Amino acid sequence: MDINYELYKIFYITVKAGSMSNAAKELFTSQSAVSQSIKLLENKLGGQLFHRRAQGVSLTAEGEILYQYVEQSYELLQAAERKFLELRNLDAGQLRIAVSTTACSNFLMQYLETFSLAYPNIEIYIKDQSTHSTIKQLESGEVDIGIINLNGSRDSLTVIGKIEIQDCFVVGERFKEICDKPIFLKELVVNYPIILMQKGLNTRKYIDNFFTSYGLKVIPKIELSTMELLIEFAKKGLGISCVIEDFVRSDLDQQQLFIVPIQEIIPKRFLSIAIKKDLPLSSAAQKFIELFQSCTV
Repeated sequence: MDINYELYKIFYITVKAGSMSNAAKELFTSQSAVSQSIKLLENKLGGQLFHRRAQGVSLTAEGEILYQYVEQSYELLQAAERKFLELRNLDAGQLRIAVSTTACSNFLMQYLETFSLAYPNIEIYIKDQSTHSTIKQLESGEVDIGIINLNGSRDSLTVIGKIEIQDCFVVGERFKEICDKPIFLKELVVNYPIILMQKGLNTRKYIDNFFTSYGLKVIPKIELSTMELLIEFAKKGLGISCVIEDFVRSDLDQQQLFIVPIQEIIPKRFLSIAIKKDLPLSSAAQKFIELFQSCTV
């Protein structure tokens, strides 16, 4: 049965108002227009909805049953409209981001803090995981935004921003003397203990490719799962760690770590801020992207 939603709305308001004249005032229309709409609804349904009296209207038995369902439906729609407006105005909603621990603690945190202060009613969900897992969850729609090591392009994703990063070798006080002058990469890996991320991670693949480009195959003394551990092991004098320079900036300033100058140049690389292609973003996700882009211009 094809019945215009507007007819049910007029029926609902007439019941609430108690008369067609009161309903007309609430709807900013004429009493005759309300009366015609009620008659049209009755014709479509095939039964009388109201007892019409001089002092107003009252529901028939059939009208009572219909009203019970219309009331629930109308109020649910009203609640849905209110929730939609809340989401649009960022008074409610959620932001779902997937990112590695390193990128979260050293890059993302500053943006999350600003966003949370501006929109305190938005729930923020952070997933700490690998690039491979993040790509899968972006493609399935489980997260809104992913910060990933993306080599090349991917048809299912749209990159909306990039973060430039520079890898470097650092040491603690124990090996500080090798920082006095540039050293060749081969001399570094032959004579000193090297600490790298564990195999399988994108950062490790990038550095392994860098070594390979100079004909070097490096067997690290220690392999670790996070950048934080690489930093701490270097501070303790357990070897030379390959880390992202921006992530150790405060340690360098405080002279807890020192950059090892090497003759060869490690090419810069990028972390990509990605979303699923052709998937509409929530208001919260869109606002976070605008915040990121405004801060990186």
